[in-house]
Amino acid sequence: MMNHYETLFVVKPTLTEEEIKSQIEKVKAILEKEGAELIATDDMGMRKLAYPVQKNNRGYYTVLLFKAKGETIAELERNLKINEEVIKFLTVKYSKTKELTQFNKLAAAANKKSQQEEIAKAAKPVEDLDTTADAEIADTVAEEVAIEAEVAKPVEDLDITENEALADMAEEEEAIEAAKA
Repeated sequence: MMNHYETLFVVKPTLTEEEIKSQIEKVKAILEKEGAELIATDDMGMRKLAYPVQKNNRGYYTVLLFKAKGETIAELERNLKINEEVIKFLTVKYSKTKELTQFNKLAAAANKKSQQEEIAKAAKPVEDLDTTADAEIADTVAEEVAIEAEVAKPVEDLDITENEALADMAEEEEAIEAAKA
């Protein structure tokens, strides 16, 4: 009978993207070779570890959700222990009805996330877009909004200290002229 499993493993942060992808593919290949059915993969990315592991403060997290026989787990964990690039791993078995419901939700969320990432990759890269015209338009609109906001200020909000200062200066000038005369 095939059971449902979740394996989370953390790869060293010093690896390049290609090396990380190859490590993930190695683990997937082990599962495939052992006859496991991979349901979902969730690349959680680079994250801070709760505590240093093998002098690493960060690691690249990956979660695999799959169906397999019990013997497959022994082989998978044996390979993860041997692999020097993997600094931590954990395998969880889902067997109860509530656990299986949660497993299905996790699998659906991981598949949805990977589909969104594929769509984002297929979209036109941001660097290729001409943003200079958009930036000029945004600056112009921002200036117009600022001017409208200044004009539309209620009378109570106006800075009257400036007007009072001008009135005080005018009174002083009148007093000086009166003293001269």
